Order: sequence, then structure tokens, then C-alpha cells
Amino acid sequence: MLELAVLEGLWGHGGRDAKSVHAEIGVRRGISLNTVQSTLERLFRKGLLRREKVSHAYLYSPALQRKELMERLIGDVVETFSDGRPEPMLAAFVDLAARVDEENLARLERLLAERRAQGAEDAP
Repeated sequence: MLELAVLEGLWGHGGRDAKSVHAEIGVRRGISLNTVQSTLERLFRKGLLRREKVSHAYLYSPALQRKELMERLIGDVVETFSDGRPEPMLAAFVDLAARVDEENLARLERLLAERRAQGAEDAP
């Protein structure tokens, strides 16, 4: 997916113009500068990029870090498919973690414990 490749490039390098993004991603994929520019514009309109006019070009930078985008995308999927009931989604997530390996389940348990501890610290 071109949008993800562009985001990956910007996460790794910060503010860049369309020509430098094209040099890194577009040339390798055999796509035009116009396609890269359209992709940058689309990501900007979606709120995933910021841009700043410098001389005659825009410099684009990520509006969200990878973790923030992942949280947003997962939230969108849950909202779309859960029908207001989070239990099936949570069960599917645990099943997915278990299919990868047993260490993923242990990691999930640690993350839950950390989140609970953080919530207890934040409580009045």
C-alpha cells in the first residue's frame, strides 16, 4: 500500500518534500512524482500528515506516530465490526495473540497488569 509506504518513510525521516519522498519510494516502485504528490495530499486531507510551505514546496511530516495511527485504526475496526459489543472483538484478539505464540499471551497479560496499575495510580 503506497500510503503506508509514504508514512513509513516520513516516520523514519521527518519533514520531507514530495521530490525526496518520490526519490525514496516512487522511483523504486516505478510510480510518478504526481502519484506521490497525490498520495501526500490525500494523507494530509485525512489528517495523517502536516505540511508547511517552504519556498515553492510543501514539507510533509507525520501528524500521528505509528502507535497513535494503530490505535486509531483498531478503534475504527472495533467500532465498525463490534456492533456495540466488545466481547467478540476481545476474544478474537486473544485468539490471534495465542496463534502467534505463547509469549504473546504472557505479553498481553503484562500489558493488562501495567494498564490496571496505571489506572490505580491515576485514580483520585
